[in-house]
Amino acid sequence: MRIGELAALAGVTTRAVRHYHQLGLLPEPRRRANGYRVYGLRDAVELARIRRLTELGLSLEEVRDVLADDYGRELREVLGELDADLARQEADLARRRERLAALMAQQDLHPDDPVSPEMAALFTRIPAQAQGLLAKERQWLAMLDTAASPQVKDEIVTMLGPMADDPAFVQRVADVYAAMDEVSDPGDPRVPQVARELLALFPAGVLPGDGQEMLDSPFGAAFLADLTPGQAAIVRHAFQLLGERDTR
Repeated sequence: MRIGELAALAGVTTRAVRHYHQLGLLPEPRRRANGYRVYGLRDAVELARIRRLTELGLSLEEVRDVLADDYGRELREVLGELDADLARQEADLARRRERLAALMAQQDLHPDDPVSPEMAALFTRIPAQAQGLLAKERQWLAMLDTAASPQVKDEIVTMLGPMADDPAFVQRVADVYAAMDEVSDPGDPRVPQVARELLALFPAGVLPGDGQEMLDSPFGAAFLADLTPGQAAIVRHAFQLLGERDTR
């Protein structure tokens, strides 16, 4: 058989056959005097075997290992690993479908809502129609849910979860944020008082001790730049008070 005939018999392309030759999956057949490859039935058997294994989901490297070894033992091991991987994918798909169902069941769906279930639980305390600083907090949390490491996300949820479960605390946050929204000028005389109210929202040990270092970081600079000048002044003053509180 010629390469085209072999490929048609096994249901693959001639390009795939040449690729398998390059990878060493399919041995090179003998050639005629004119240079054309001559394939036999054994080549078709091997090619069909490669196709079956790849259709199961094995990579070409795994197929090569299976065919090069005692494939009764090696194939069972590889298929077991593949089955375990598929089981993990099925579980992940089931979790994703549950999350999609929960999202689609929401009355008002916001672009920031497709977050992890843990963060979504916090979002139920922040109205999707929130305005001002409260709306920005939703955006920041959604960004951290995507960009932060699992450890950092766990710390955020662990810190904010109990606070968000307290209606009185949630109302205090809304009141402080509303006061911050009213301060547009960094020279506003209300800055120190609102900064004290902001700091009072967080128990000792919750915020990093060296707040100034955090504010001077690239993330801190971007965070302050997203605020109005008055809000940024309040945050800076609050962290200044934090340093004084922690040194007492």
